Amino acid sequence: MLSHIDKNNNPTMVNVSDKNITKRSATARVSIILPKNIMTLLDENNELNLKKGPVFQTAIIAGTMGVKKTSDIIPFCHPLNLEGIKFKVDKSSDKRINIFCTVNLTGKTGVEMEALTGCMSAALTVYDMCKAMGHDIKITDCELVEKTGGKSDIKRPESQRADQCN
Repeated sequence: MLSHIDKNNNPTMVNVSDKNITKRSATARVSIILPKNIMTLLDENNELNLKKGPVFQTAIIAGTMGVKKTSDIIPFCHPLNLEGIKFKVDKSSDKRINIFCTVNLTGKTGVEMEALTGCMSAALTVYDMCKAMGHDIKITDCELVEKTGGKSDIKRPESQRADQCN
């Protein structure tokens, strides 16, 4: 049964009033495939410093804003009192950058959508800041890689997890 459909088949926000308060965490990942001409501009800190500014630092700020605004853009997400938001930008190959977002809170509902929204907001910011150098940029593989708290935990294989984000 879908959680956002009521018994009359109408869309609805899940009532979390009877849920237990637990520590909850979610980590999402998104990959960005950048053309070689952009990847060659990475400095020794794996940052892209362009005319618009530091790309990955700006993406982290945008991702943080995206996490905080998730309930404004995803209709049935609850507004949450977030306790922690962390990002990690990782060069995983000669053409791929991974962005990890981990969100934490103590509450009655999880933060999976917030972590996913944070990743996508950050990735779209990278695209926006780099598009003048070429539109051959791909945002791919946005997924939840870890969730703890609530009814069940999810942990992807070690190679996909963002333990370094903590």
